[in-house]
Amino acid sequence: MVVGLTGGIGSGKSAVADAFGALGIGWIDADHVAREVVMPGEPALAAIVERYGDTILQPNGTLDRRALRSRIFDDAAERRWLEGETHPRIRQRLLTHLARLRAAGAPYCLLVSPLLIESSQHELVDRILVVDVPREIQIERTLARDGVDRRQVESILSAQSSRERRLAAADDVIDNGSTRRHLLDQVARLDAKYRQLHAPAE
Repeated sequence: MVVGLTGGIGSGKSAVADAFGALGIGWIDADHVAREVVMPGEPALAAIVERYGDTILQPNGTLDRRALRSRIFDDAAERRWLEGETHPRIRQRLLTHLARLRAAGAPYCLLVSPLLIESSQHELVDRILVVDVPREIQIERTLARDGVDRRQVESILSAQSSRERRLAAADDVIDNGSTRRHLLDQVARLDAKYRQLHAPAE
């Protein structure tokens, strides 16, 4: 069984994935795969440089992700172009990683993705688990973590699914607006539930 773990920016998806990992559950992060497909030598990076020029690169030849974000989040057409270049490549690599996790024999695994609902990645999962926090907490956490300005964070939030849409798509929800103990208790309950769902009928 593949559980799709999603939530808006700053919701704490990585903390939730780490908590499942501590219980022996493997996971793949679509954000990590998204970084893989734009590494030097990858076709997607070549296409990005062709469109925006070498100024989109760091001095060491890697993608300047902050510069790219500033190009696309205020321009829906550019964002769609970038998604067209990267999403098919990301999907193919996710399939490869998920096959590896399935082969490991765990009762279930996680696909962690901020764009699970917005993209076709939801087609790769059996259940959707949403990490939910109020919008203001998302903004505060992202400002503290990424060092970007509030306007850019709000642009990112606007590009993602609304909180209401995510919750409507959810099979399960984790509330990450409280303490870490509360978070871990919820993960433990869901782990037991997912293991039971995976268990063969007697």
